[in-house]
Amino acid sequence: MSQGPGLAGGGRQGDLAPFLNSKVDSTGSPRQPALMNPIRQNARVLTASLVGTSIEFFDFYIFGTAAALVFGSLFFPAQSSSAQQMAAFMSFGLAFIARPLGAIAFGHFGDRVGRKATLVSSLMLMGLSTVLIGTLPGYAAIGIIAPLLLCTLRFGQGFGLGGEWGGAALLAVENAPKGWEARFGAAPQMGAPIGFLFSNGLFLLLGLSLSQSDFIAWGWRIPFLASAVLVAVGLWIRLRITETRQFAEAATSPVAVPIAEVFSRHLVLLLAASAGVVSCFANFYLSTAFALSYGTSTLHLDRQTFLAIQLGADLFLALGIVLSATAADRYGAKRVIAFGALLTALVGVIYAPALLSKSYPVIFAMLALSQLAMGVNYGPLSLWLSQLFPVRVRYTAISLAFTIGGIIGGALSPIAAQALASTGHMGAVGGLLVVAGLLTLVGLKLARPASAAE
Repeated sequence: MSQGPGLAGGGRQGDLAPFLNSKVDSTGSPRQPALMNPIRQNARVLTASLVGTSIEFFDFYIFGTAAALVFGSLFFPAQSSSAQQMAAFMSFGLAFIARPLGAIAFGHFGDRVGRKATLVSSLMLMGLSTVLIGTLPGYAAIGIIAPLLLCTLRFGQGFGLGGEWGGAALLAVENAPKGWEARFGAAPQMGAPIGFLFSNGLFLLLGLSLSQSDFIAWGWRIPFLASAVLVAVGLWIRLRITETRQFAEAATSPVAVPIAEVFSRHLVLLLAASAGVVSCFANFYLSTAFALSYGTSTLHLDRQTFLAIQLGADLFLALGIVLSATAADRYGAKRVIAFGALLTALVGVIYAPALLSKSYPVIFAMLALSQLAMGVNYGPLSLWLSQLFPVRVRYTAISLAFTIGGIIGGALSPIAAQALASTGHMGAVGGLLVVAGLLTLVGLKLARPASAAE
């Protein structure tokens, strides 16, 4: 087995002692070095990456689902249903504004102090914000304070997630054996479909078991409050991991202000990397939050059926991540992401006609293709972004690129789609995906690894 960074357990000599000091067996022959410890170490790192991001994305997505289903009427003044839904999506999008700030703050400490402590802190912030959302009274009870508190806690969610993904991605990639970087980097990516599966699955179960009035009154709170248990599990796992060897080596000469170096020396690269992320987010949020809202409120499709369809399509996201990560280790991350961007543009062509057909099989086919395209974009993303930036500012840089791309693709696209649909231009919504795919292709073309550019 190759002794890559992950097999060395962070690169310290003490971690290798169990293998170097093996005893003789019963015949007096030297016993072969044990392989269980490095395998166990890799499993722990991958589990920490996967479980942490699954919890963080679960927290993030339950807000999106609740925003699509109940937040408009619960937390915002009585206006037209369209205006309330727009306000709900704007509160949803607020987290994407907070994410770059979280990326800068957590990235600073992630590049200077280490991946482990930063990942623990981001998970705690995300979890606390999520649980508190589940306790909020609505607009009818406390007036304008209700949406202000909701937006504040949503900001906390975004701030925490801004520091989460980059650290989890680096934890996996920087521990990967040579030739397995994309597949290891796919571990935190799988947190997205798993988080979405549990998020929408729980809302589906609540919808099936509760009346509409009970769901609106208190049922929607259950996923937010249940997050406390998940966060406790995630913290227990993350407190047991060690730092990566690459960070340990770079820590001997840390950058004083990582964000300053990113902006002064890698700004063009940062913008190109951000563009490369756009189609991934646009694909996901137009096929989840916006599609659910438009399908159930405007097209009057059955909510439980639509949630079930989205859950089925989510399996194609997981499939896309696995296939694309495997392909990226063989053909390169850049080439695979470009293929995903082309798939995204194809989804844009069929998006509106499929949704407007009101045919559940047609809608499912479109959503499945959309999630597959997102998975193809998403699977190699950890590796591609990590390869672009030097280790000493990598946490800050990839977190920023991920979050800036998220603002464009994930925050603006549902708001733009809602605005287009509200003004009778639903047919143009798919064009947002075409534009997102083209932006990603441009980003891939312009991005050059910092080591080659300097």
